[in-house]
Amino acid sequence: MKEYKYTINGTKYEVAIGDIVDNIATVCVNGEEYRVEMEPEAEPEKKKVVVRPVAQQAAAPSDAPASAGPVNTNNAMKAPLPGVVTDIKVAVGDEVKAGDVVVVLEAMKMANNLEAEKSGKVTAVLVQVGASVMEDTPLVVIE
Repeated sequence: MKEYKYTINGTKYEVAIGDIVDNIATVCVNGEEYRVEMEPEAEPEKKKVVVRPVAQQAAAPSDAPASAGPVNTNNAMKAPLPGVVTDIKVAVGDEVKAGDVVVVLEAMKMANNLEAEKSGKVTAVLVQVGASVMEDTPLVVIE
């Protein structure tokens, strides 16, 4: 049993806290016994994880190949690290030279300009702006 002495607005109180069972405590104040119901401790609020969905387009993007057949990704430029595509600088049919910026990939809060590794013609754009990609995800096919 814990005992406390308080003075509130000039009035003295002797408080003894007895047994606590569940959330009911036996408390004796100046010789008079009370059963006090205590509020349960608030559980820490768990942070909610919000996942931003990738923007979907209703129709096929205009820079997608018209045939929509299988694409040879052997010649595809691939993501060097995980990130989010923030800009696509080329379209299907564009001629690019080695060193031209093809895709901008945001990774670790930095914009990374991904450059064409070789000269050629863009035959397929495999991602959209806003898409999350993992390392080695094919981005653009240059042949």
